Formats: sequence, C-alpha cells, structure tokens
Amino acid sequence: MLFLSDNNAAVHPQVWQAMQAADAADAPYDADALSQRMDEAFSALFGRDCVALWAGSGTAVNCLGFATMVSPQGGLVCHEDAHIETSEGGAPGFYLNGAKLMLAPGEGAKLTPAAIEARLAGIRPAVHYVQAEAISISQVSEFGLAYNRQELAAIGALAQARKLGLHMDGARFANAVAHLGCTPAEAVGPADTLAFGCVKNGGMNAEALVLFDPAQADLVRWRRKRAGHLASKGRFMAAQVLALIENGVWLDNARHANAMAALIAERAGERLLYPVEANELFIRMAKTERDALRAQGFGFYDWDETCIRVVCAWDTDPEHAAALGRAITSL
Repeated sequence: MLFLSDNNAAVHPQVWQAMQAADAADAPYDADALSQRMDEAFSALFGRDCVALWAGSGTAVNCLGFATMVSPQGGLVCHEDAHIETSEGGAPGFYLNGAKLMLAPGEGAKLTPAAIEARLAGIRPAVHYVQAEAISISQVSEFGLAYNRQELAAIGALAQARKLGLHMDGARFANAVAHLGCTPAEAVGPADTLAFGCVKNGGMNAEALVLFDPAQADLVRWRRKRAGHLASKGRFMAAQVLALIENGVWLDNARHANAMAALIAERAGERLLYPVEANELFIRMAKTERDALRAQGFGFYDWDETCIRVVCAWDTDPEHAAALGRAITSL
C-alpha cells in the first residue's frame, strides 16, 4: 500500500492506448501530427492562444520555462522550499547559465507580495547587485497548498509593476484546479509560462511547457534541443499529453487523488501540519508510530524528524486509503 509519491503511480490506460495508436510512421521530432496538435489543445484548455511543447521531465519544462525570462546575470525569486531550489539538483543554475535563485520565506511554501518585496528590498540598480528578472511560484506549493485567484492576481500585479516575468511550476496543477473548482485559466492566473504536469497525473515520461507568449516558442525550441530534450519520436510524448487533456482525464485523475487524500485527512485530524488542498498530506508522527505503520505494509516518505509525507495518486485504491486512515486513528 504505497503512498510514496504520485510518481509511483501506474500509467493511465488511455495514455497507453494513445501511445499504441501513435506507433506508426510519422514525421520525426515535433513535426508529427500529434505534436502539431498540442498548441490547439492547450489554447482550447486555457481559452487563449498559447504554444505547448513537450519535454521529458518536470525539471526540464520548469527550467526551459523560466530560462525565457532570466539572463545569466539575473535572478529568479522563488520560495526557499520550492522544488526548483530543494529538489532539482542545481538544474536551474545549469539552464540559466549561472543566474541566481533568490529565496524568500512564506507559510506553507507559498510566496506573498510582501515576502517578494522584502527579498527585493535593498537591491540597488547597479552592476554589483544581482537584479531580479522573474518570479517562480508552485501551483500547488511544496506543502500541497493552492494559490487562489486573489493571491495570483496580487503576485501578478507586483510582477507587472516590477517588470518581472512570472513562471508557474505546475507539477500538480491538475490537483490545484480540482481543489479550487475553477477553470484552468483562473488557476494559472497571470503566469507567463506554465510547467504543466503530466507524469504525476497518469503520464509515463512526458511533461508540457505552456507558453502564454507564443513569441517565445522558437527560443524554447532551440534551447530544448541544446538541453537534449528534443526526442526523435516526439509523437509518443505528444500522445501522452493529449490523451490526458483532450478527454478531461487529467482533471478526473486529479479529483480522485484529491478525494483519497481527503479521506485520509479526515482520520489524521490534528496531526496535519497543513490543510489538505490537493493530494499530499504532511502528518506529524513519531518514529515508533512510523515503524508501526510500515509494519502494516504502508509506504510513505519521512519528511523530517517530526513529519511524514503521504501522497495519493490517480490510481490510489480507496480501500488502501481507508485502511491508512484507520491505522493512523489506531495510533
């Protein structure tokens, strides 16, 4: 009964079917019919013209996204617990050719305009100081919290006033949309680029970078090739992405994952470190209690010395979620 990560989940059957259907000769790289269809599919999803490109990992789509905004001598403001800071092995520095991540605090790994302004305070407009050029936020945050429309609008207004780009890490974007009960356009808000997560939501090895400024697309295509993410049989990546978004599978999957997390949250009660707004739970638990759960067959990650992380996925068995909830109560 594994709750280690939504990366652990199986590939959704419709994704497999789409990949099988794509197993016929077509143009290589991104010139195939499926890759060419991605722009139209995402433009329909967000209700405005955009360009969508696939790549092989969330790290790649994140970095290719904000690399359009940040120069080698510039800075990218992000939360101190953001995935791009804690869990991407220095990839932002590699893709940005040495640009700096400028870290800011915030409850639940969410940035606020006040925290961003505090981080920018004191940076003089001189060559001796790294100048911020963009902001990156995660929807949902590293602690599973969603930015609502008002929060997004406030950060967007700051970014516009400061002439900063706005990037969104959307590894669990689907879970945010499912929680907020809003449209994808409302959940992405004023972001310039979105790393649209697929692997955590039923995909195999494809993620999508959505560019809301289509003029940036050619630059990203060059950089994607240089970074080694231009797959020769790209139709199989496009097939995965389209299978999730064209029939609403991406949102159905996220709703199920969120519902399973909510089921466990009902039993976790006051142990919860943060409200459960997506498919992740952060639960206070002593080592002896963790050992007891693992002895019963439950898999999860230790987040720190006082807390575990439990993650549900599109294929989480309701009986397993209920069993974990009961086991937590029994502690």
